[in-house]
Amino acid sequence: MNTAYTSLSHAQRVPLAAEIHSRPFLQVEAPEAITHLAVYRASECGSRSSNGPDQHALLVQLCAHFGVAAPNAAANHFYHDFGRFRLKWECHTEFASYTFTEKIASKLPLEEAFDKVPLAHLPQAWIGALRGRLMAAVHVVLDRGPADQMVLQDAFSATTLVGSRVMQGGEVWTDFAIQADGFSRFVLRDVDMRAQQAPRLVQRVLEIETYRMMALLGLPTAREVGAALDDIEAELALLAARMVDGDHPEGADQELLDQITRLAARQEKLSLDHGYRFSASKAYHRLVKARIEELREARIEGVPTVGEFMDRRLSPAMSTCESTAVRLDALARRIGNVNDLLRTRVSIVHENQNRQILQSMDRRAAQQLRLQQAVEGLSVAAISYYVIGLLGYAGKALHGIGVPINPEVTTGVLVPVVCGTVWLGLRRMHHRMQRRAHHAH
Repeated sequence: MNTAYTSLSHAQRVPLAAEIHSRPFLQVEAPEAITHLAVYRASECGSRSSNGPDQHALLVQLCAHFGVAAPNAAANHFYHDFGRFRLKWECHTEFASYTFTEKIASKLPLEEAFDKVPLAHLPQAWIGALRGRLMAAVHVVLDRGPADQMVLQDAFSATTLVGSRVMQGGEVWTDFAIQADGFSRFVLRDVDMRAQQAPRLVQRVLEIETYRMMALLGLPTAREVGAALDDIEAELALLAARMVDGDHPEGADQELLDQITRLAARQEKLSLDHGYRFSASKAYHRLVKARIEELREARIEGVPTVGEFMDRRLSPAMSTCESTAVRLDALARRIGNVNDLLRTRVSIVHENQNRQILQSMDRRAAQQLRLQQAVEGLSVAAISYYVIGLLGYAGKALHGIGVPINPEVTTGVLVPVVCGTVWLGLRRMHHRMQRRAHHAH
């Protein structure tokens, strides 16, 4: 059956399936000299940076020097045999790695082997373009047979060597120090490794050194952020003490709230500026530990292993970064708590003020009601007076034309009737006005 299954696939199926095969191990076999460069950049590969040409441009320059076609701008890995040396290039989020390898003579003394590294074949102008951007620079000598520790000591500048038997057939030796030439050094020995173990060993050692340096980028940031956090915490403590103080002049709470808001803004800026760096350092540290575990180290008597060295030297720095990140988050919560407490107190003060205003309004309403009642009483008396007066004139007029009534007696009798009628009329009118106002609301 010749069904075209490729036409049925998801658009990303083939690229995703190829992704796990896109970064194969560099094929090396002892004896070999290796130079590894990790070129740092904060921006994503393939974009332009303010501190020099982008990673792809650097690769294009190198390929152009040797007359080799460079990969397209979308590529994130590249391998080519230049004849005198081979190059494996990989572009990562924060750096690009250049790994150069060259065959060397067997049983070459270590000092001579480190002089034969492929760095000598690279153009000086291209190396100069890396100024200020080189994050890791490593020379590796891969040779056969067990190492002589006395000979090894002469190849390193530090007094303490780090070494171990790895992968059940190899040895790793280094001092994790930058030598006089600006490169750190590793000596790898193929004692009894099986096929394809040497390339994996080289790859893991180079990744340990590169990821170690990238992880340590968080340490200066942690120290800088730590000093800023000291200042913010001291100011927050003073503000909290002022909140506890019983003396609160008018406007003091608003001033405290403004100051806490500024502290929160400073903390948030620190988090936005440096949070990624702490997360990246944590991720790189995990990678370092994973690569060390993959070495499957066995101790060489009297020499610390790579894992022990990292536990003693790298882990404290990473703990500083992690504790600073935790401290940054905790400070945000403390500022939020103080801010909530202050806002609660301000709300309570406002509620008390509103209650006092309402009580004052109730008192004024009661006074207005009493005044209105007094005015209503005067209104009843005044209206009744005028109505009775008119009726009195009417009674006198009727008496004058012969009607048999006594005006004075009639007026006296009408006084309570008129007053009651006027009072009832005003009451009814007020009730109708109140009902209309209620319906309007």
